[in-house]
Amino acid sequence: MAERLVGRPAPDFAMETVSGDGQDFGSVKLSDYRGKWLVFFFYPLDFTFVCPTEITALSDASEQFKALDTEILGVSVDSVHSHKAWINTPKDSNGLGQLNFPLASDITKQVAKDYGVLIEEEGVALRGLFIIDPEGELKYQVVNHNDVGRSVEETLRVLQALQSGGLCAMNWKPGDSNL
Repeated sequence: MAERLVGRPAPDFAMETVSGDGQDFGSVKLSDYRGKWLVFFFYPLDFTFVCPTEITALSDASEQFKALDTEILGVSVDSVHSHKAWINTPKDSNGLGQLNFPLASDITKQVAKDYGVLIEEEGVALRGLFIIDPEGELKYQVVNHNDVGRSVEETLRVLQALQSGGLCAMNWKPGDSNL
């Protein structure tokens, strides 16, 4: 039986990363985001077709997330070397181009498993997106079939609703009153 994640401490992680400009390797762990909100998302594989539409859309919206004191971290089961190659491949050649956030490597697939998005028989992650608050509590998750991309606008709306500090009715938008 699947275990509930929302409302609990986010599963810890430590992974290797490549910077959004595709130049530097590093590492990241959940505790690096203490004091900030985190949009943490999984995608199946590098050099696929739906993934770049999501990743570049999130990158294009990065200033909106930064204005909400929120960092973004993308992760797949590919190596940091594959991530680097994908970032350094031009968009018109099925690459990403430069990003405004790092990509992490879950080459062991443990993080995808901990977050409940690993398709074990395929060895890839589903499209899982998680919002983690500044104290490390997982506040939101959405998991899509790999054929369907996610919405940056909905992610921003949910983030702002969570940050509003109150009860938010269906279709709540920034500027609406809380219940």
